[in-house]
Amino acid sequence: MAEHNELGQQGEEMAAIYLAQKGYEVVKRNYRFQKSELDIIARKDGKLIVVEVKTRNSDYLAGPEITITKKKQKALIKAANFYILENDLDTETQFDIVSIILNNNEQTIEHLEDAFYPLL
Repeated sequence: MAEHNELGQQGEEMAAIYLAQKGYEVVKRNYRFQKSELDIIARKDGKLIVVEVKTRNSDYLAGPEITITKKKQKALIKAANFYILENDLDTETQFDIVSIILNNNEQTIEHLEDAFYPLL
């Protein structure tokens, strides 16, 4: 497996543990719809929380959360909509980003709640 894939998996595991410690119930990981993937689907306070996890070994050029473009947001929203329909859910949905910097010298987690909103 490529090193960046291993880093991503390690970051997703750290994010799931972090969210659980904050009271989130992780209900699904790595949900796939077409070419999109929802890293973590969780519940908290009656909401469905879709979490995109971005892990990097440095924030030298930009933080990992900067890579969530409008195109990526649309893909995440489309996948979340399919998940909601597939599971016959009627719930408020929130999109979060968990940004992780992970290397030999540093391990930081930043949780951006309500990071973006679905367009109407």
